[in-house]
Amino acid sequence: MKSLANIDFIILLIYLASMVAVGLWIGRKNRTSDQFMAAGRSIPGWAVGLSIFGTYVSSISFLALPGKAYGSNWNAFVFSLSIPFTTWLAVRYFVPFYRRNGEVSAYTHLENRFGPWARTYAVICYLLTQLARMGTIMYLLALALAPITGWNVVSLILITGIIVIAYTLVGGMEAVIWTDVVQSIVFIGGAFACVVILFLGMPQGYGQIFQIAAQHDKFSLGSFSMSISESTFWVVLIYGIFINLQNFGIDQSYVQRYATARTDKEAAKSVWLGGLLYLPISAVFFFIGTQLFVYYNVQPQLLPAETKPDQVFPYFIATGLPIGVGGLVIAAVFAAAQSTLSSSINCSATLILCDLYKRYIRPGATEQESMFILRIATLLVGIAGTLTALAMIHVKSALDVWWELASIFSGGMLGLFLLGIISRHAKNPSAVTGVIIGVLLIFWMSLSPAWTGDLARFQSPFHKFMVIVIGTLTILLIGLLISRLTPGIKGKR
Repeated sequence: MKSLANIDFIILLIYLASMVAVGLWIGRKNRTSDQFMAAGRSIPGWAVGLSIFGTYVSSISFLALPGKAYGSNWNAFVFSLSIPFTTWLAVRYFVPFYRRNGEVSAYTHLENRFGPWARTYAVICYLLTQLARMGTIMYLLALALAPITGWNVVSLILITGIIVIAYTLVGGMEAVIWTDVVQSIVFIGGAFACVVILFLGMPQGYGQIFQIAAQHDKFSLGSFSMSISESTFWVVLIYGIFINLQNFGIDQSYVQRYATARTDKEAAKSVWLGGLLYLPISAVFFFIGTQLFVYYNVQPQLLPAETKPDQVFPYFIATGLPIGVGGLVIAAVFAAAQSTLSSSINCSATLILCDLYKRYIRPGATEQESMFILRIATLLVGIAGTLTALAMIHVKSALDVWWELASIFSGGMLGLFLLGIISRHAKNPSAVTGVIIGVLLIFWMSLSPAWTGDLARFQSPFHKFMVIVIGTLTILLIGLLISRLTPGIKGKR
């Protein structure tokens, strides 16, 4: 594989340096904890929307979506089709709920409904999920870019970690949002540059892409059968609905952004922009994968024989892009990762201050003390995420580990949230019982596919996408049932 030209490295370095500079410049205004966590609640809706979009995507999306389309078809795109519906739910119910609540933390209301345990449970689930997410993104980013840049995986992880920690530590949420705006523009620009270059690279013109792709059924959205053990259209659609309910409803990375908008109307606009922008952009990345399939199908000599689907796009970036464009696209890959990572760090630090430090250690913490805790938490979370990425080097499949952990934590959190919102009668006993049974079921569905021998007959018959669906519904329905059967039991309202 050829090395990147000097101009590409210069473009990449300018981009990385500019992100740090933006964070340092904006950081001058951080005088209060509210400014650090909620950007003074003064950000325009369009900027918050681009930040939500930037949080939604990651380097995994940039690299994995083309790989999915290259190796199979557009079945995974069905996930994106659920976004308009869940975006409407978010604007109709979630945004007004959190704006009216006035809290920066997404989990304060859980304590009001079920007691301190529910709030702490959700916070711990979120923090563990974000560490796993950060580690996976940093590791997979480094793994993909190592052969492109010539740098080793460890160096790329450390560079990414240091840069993200630097501008998040100084700039706070306002720096996160405005760098997200830049990163989203770079991300979109890099994607469209690849689409145009692949069109121009077809020996018989762009029409060849649609002709050959149709012959190989590459635009298929998957089977429409009612099977629950396969990745059918319906399974992916239901999975997308529940994952996006989790994103818009309980994910601190989204909820914290609702608080940064100037007005309720601007907050609603931001969700529509961020949610609906992902739909066409994800289609662009699936189309890139389809283009790559045709591009190398008609020119097989350009691709090494044993290249895996997830490696095709990085290989094209290194070998198929003109000088200068390669640097832009690699900057876009970094942008996708940095947007998600900076959000995870800032939002995790916010929860550590609001839901742990102020809740259990120093409820009356001063502004100076709060800012100190926020910066220390930002630094520690960033370091922990970087160390998690380094630990991922020794994991057989980082992506599989991420999927399993995300399913376990997300299912438990979403079910508890919905129980508290839907039922006024549900109290501590019903919530605790529902969470215990639901989480046990989630563990069984996540771990049993690996069982062998006599235990194999107890394997879950469900596709892995159904873990969050069934886990969430179990917690919700068990909680509702017990609340009806035990109306006389008193609990936290």
